Amino acid sequence: MGREGTGATGDAVLLMAYGTPGRLEDVEAYFTHIRGGRTPSPESVQNLRARYERIGGATPLLQLTEDVRAGLEAALARAGEPRRVYMGMKHWHPYVAETVQTMHAAGVRRLTAVVLAPHYARMSVGGYRKALDEKLAELGNPMEVRFVDHWYERPDFVAFMAGLVREGLARFPEAARGSVTVVFTAHSLPERIRTWNDPYEAQLQESAELVARAAGLPGFRRAWQSAGGTGEPWIGPDILDFLDTLKAEGVTRVLQVPIGFVSDHLEVLYDIDIEAREKAKELGMTLERTRLPNADPGFIEVLRGVARG
Repeated sequence: MGREGTGATGDAVLLMAYGTPGRLEDVEAYFTHIRGGRTPSPESVQNLRARYERIGGATPLLQLTEDVRAGLEAALARAGEPRRVYMGMKHWHPYVAETVQTMHAAGVRRLTAVVLAPHYARMSVGGYRKALDEKLAELGNPMEVRFVDHWYERPDFVAFMAGLVREGLARFPEAARGSVTVVFTAHSLPERIRTWNDPYEAQLQESAELVARAAGLPGFRRAWQSAGGTGEPWIGPDILDFLDTLKAEGVTRVLQVPIGFVSDHLEVLYDIDIEAREKAKELGMTLERTRLPNADPGFIEVLRGVARG
């Protein structure tokens, strides 16, 4: 979570990610935290646990975030901009509040906070800000904070994502690439966010347009994924339903670009790599996805720019 003595005295960067259980035994506690302390039903826990079992028992998100943290700290030092870099999780250890306590004890006074999600939504990025602000208030607000609430439009991020799109298209036979339909996806949210004038949908549309243009795509489509089972309407169409639509249009090859995610975790490793691919196979379609930025050195450089401001 960052090393004392690294970087300018009192300056630090906090990287925040969603969190993931490290073991199958932790799934219920993790799910309970996501639900604000309300215990999920045994059936819901088993369904979530079964998804983790399908991907091997755990996701690499915690290690990937640590790799990003260490990579960013090293990149800042190489660039002559040394700062300590910490990581905090929204729904698992180290929780954001735990990390803020650690930073306070280490003497951090100026903080740049970055959520590892490029687009802003009150229900997602706003939750990280709430966790950070509540802990800082408890400590008497000892830090000057610069909170980066979105960074999808940065030219370096757009160029990096465009490279991943071109790389993804290269997985298809060269003669077939002109027939590949590129579908940008992001995590769905409840439709009620539209009553809040939330910028999430508009930012995602602009993000897809920027990346598609930089990648030289003649066109693209958009869909959603990973909607929650809360009983209320969520933004659609879901990628699983959208594959039916594409099939009816005669599409046989799809490149899915999960533009809303930057690290491999359950919504990618299960929802796309297993669920969406199985659905595509049933329909006689080929579905590939772009790889995630994870701790790629190019992505670390993007984050260095985000941290610099």
